[in-house]
Amino acid sequence: MALSPYGPHGPVIGKVGNLVSYILNGQVVTRTIGHKRNKHSKDQLANYQAMTVTMNLLRPITAFINSSFEIEARGTVKNQHNLATSYNKKQALKGEYPNIRVDYSKVVLSYGNLPVAENLKMQKTDTGLQISWDTGNGRRDDMVMVLICHPLKGLSSGSINACRRDAGAHFFPLSKEDLAQQLEAYICFKSADGKQISDSVYLGNFNGEAGSPEEKAQQEKYQLLKNRFDHISAEYFRIIDLRITTELNTKAFRNLETEYNALKLKLEHLPGKPS
Repeated sequence: MALSPYGPHGPVIGKVGNLVSYILNGQVVTRTIGHKRNKHSKDQLANYQAMTVTMNLLRPITAFINSSFEIEARGTVKNQHNLATSYNKKQALKGEYPNIRVDYSKVVLSYGNLPVAENLKMQKTDTGLQISWDTGNGRRDDMVMVLICHPLKGLSSGSINACRRDAGAHFFPLSKEDLAQQLEAYICFKSADGKQISDSVYLGNFNGEAGSPEEKAQQEKYQLLKNRFDHISAEYFRIIDLRITTELNTKAFRNLETEYNALKLKLEHLPGKPS
């Protein structure tokens, strides 16, 4: 059932058929509901995977982006999550379907005009990360925002008020377990009055880009299928190249050809393919 709170000529709020309308940030939004039964194209599947990867990136850092994109979202119909999703889906992904993944060096956590500090450095110690910068740019009381991503755990740690710009350094403590895993670090600066923010800066990676248990399982599954395909392919083309008529007309060859085509198609869409 839908309602018409703005009169007969105003927008309808609620469900009508397969359409649903609602108010979002002061605007009426209408979208379809239900699932399409059509087979998805490769481009559609790639878009779905890109969105899933982006959501998995943003989910652990929601609190950070709620602060870092708050200024840009002011006065618009977009919220902080909308902005972060748009920027990172377009700019921070690499690879092709079905192996789309995050390019952590291109992750965007803020856009703004506040000056970024020069001579940014980061070192790993036995107990955490030591981050330092020159204090010349910007106001002395600008706040420093630091974010550390832990991709293998699907978590993040950080601070939206780590210290003031004039501190020139910040130590971020981490456990030995975290220090041994993949780490991705970022920094940005926000004015004390909350009206300006800098672009985010990628501080770097520690311990390389390790695959998750899920990715490793996908790679193993892919390799097993690839080994089978290589075996079938070699036998299939041996018969084709030799033009062995007696074998081409047999049920065994037709089964071989069917398996060859099925494996080839499956490998094209199976996650775990080497980069």
